[in-house]
Amino acid sequence: MDIKSKHEVNANFSMSSMTDIVFLLLIFFMLTSSFITPSGLPVNLPSAAVGNIVSQSNSVTITADLKYYLNDNEVSINNLERELAKVATEINGSVAIHVDESVDTKHLVKVAGIAMKLKQKLTIVTKPE
Repeated sequence: MDIKSKHEVNANFSMSSMTDIVFLLLIFFMLTSSFITPSGLPVNLPSAAVGNIVSQSNSVTITADLKYYLNDNEVSINNLERELAKVATEINGSVAIHVDESVDTKHLVKVAGIAMKLKQKLTIVTKPE
């Protein structure tokens, strides 16, 4: 008489739910890490008491020796408006301005005027106190 059990225990472990969790975590960290994109150029930023974290689409950097960079590419002040118009794809986009603290405000105002002319929102980047 051969008696067989109707309930067999399967010893295999399914990894599909574990891989789903790992992929969801990977996507989460990839998305959240792209919200803050610091400029790669060495600029001594001024400090401010209050600051917000803003997602930036384009950045303009003015170094202490008055070199202008648009998204880490050097441009002259004469070509800045044309180059910013090329990369500013949407109206009311954002432009983050990284200005060395030793630079005169007239250079900041000139870049801000170009950004406002192109209907871009303006953010001045500072470091916290």
